[in-house]
Amino acid sequence: MPSVRVAGVGLTPFGEHPDRTTRDLFAEAGIEAMSDAEVRADAVDAVYFGNFVGELADGQGHHGPLVAESLGVSAPATRFESACASSGVAVRHAVRAVECGDADVVVVGGAERMTHVGTDEATAMLATAADAIHEVSAGVTFPGAYALMADAYFETYGGSRRDLAHVAVKNHAHALENEYAQFQFEVSVDDVLEAPTVASPLGLLDACPVTDGASALVLVSDEYARDADVEAAVEVTGSGQGSDTLALQDRETLSRTPATERAAAEAYRDAGIEAADIDLVEVHDCFTCAEVFALEALGLYDPGEAITAAREGETWRDGQLPVNCSGGLKAKGHPVGATGASQVVEMTRLLRGDHPNSDYVSEASTGVTHSAGGTVASTTVHVLEVAR
Repeated sequence: MPSVRVAGVGLTPFGEHPDRTTRDLFAEAGIEAMSDAEVRADAVDAVYFGNFVGELADGQGHHGPLVAESLGVSAPATRFESACASSGVAVRHAVRAVECGDADVVVVGGAERMTHVGTDEATAMLATAADAIHEVSAGVTFPGAYALMADAYFETYGGSRRDLAHVAVKNHAHALENEYAQFQFEVSVDDVLEAPTVASPLGLLDACPVTDGASALVLVSDEYARDADVEAAVEVTGSGQGSDTLALQDRETLSRTPATERAAAEAYRDAGIEAADIDLVEVHDCFTCAEVFALEALGLYDPGEAITAAREGETWRDGQLPVNCSGGLKAKGHPVGATGASQVVEMTRLLRGDHPNSDYVSEASTGVTHSAGGTVASTTVHVLEVAR
């Protein structure tokens, strides 16, 4: 089975782009990725595109052909929607297409624009990733849902708001030098604790922002990389996907995320690694508590142990397990449809040495990315390794 190489990556700055279109944003990231890979448009076999609320935010469905056209590509194009895991799922399908021989060159990524609609409407759009009958109709929003999960975690394992504040402090520090990050400023523990409450125990600085932006990768087979003399130093060696019930009320527990556990098990098996082999991770930290849930579900910490990891310095970029060296969703930003692929972009940059924080992880050879949709009802996990 062909191995899958990351030949090129591209990102737009994450932030507010109210006057740009989704296709325009993706064109910037996709063309940058193709240029990075030195791949021509006529060499592309497929385009896979992640997008969550294009119909609501842009009045535009059927984005696949539009974004392919924006890249000058005539290959088949498909849009993937899985809430915040949309482009994570797109990456998974791109990996499988290359592995099974259906494609040698795939442009994959995602884009979203939501800042132009305002906070209230963006919140309503995001809520469509929850159960419309059993959650949204009762007034549940994602800050409220994750607050319920955080409270359940505290009740089961212990921990405090101060522990979560250290996650925000860390991720803001990691974003300082990332030129693509939305929030390139520091926050203190007191800043986080004194911020307005959004849904207790979560405050404003526990939450990621509403964001516009795009991300893209060029994935190629190892044979294509060799024959075309394409530089591709990072390999995707594992991919996993998991699901859970959409509504929280139907789950056995709110303090764990089994969809991530299942996705991680599949990805690790695919790559032939164990959790102990992982050097660094990019996880879905839409709220500070979500980083904690992810680290435990990925098998990197035992249940109840990840809550103090940031406070103890373990997950800082110079710690024993660097987490979210990009700044994470918390500080880099969260353009929903772009996020899953952007994590793979950031991990590639970190492993190949051209990320602002690469010097902190210069010995790393194995990284994992984790994207999650809704309250982790959909999730993908990818293993990236420095090609041998």
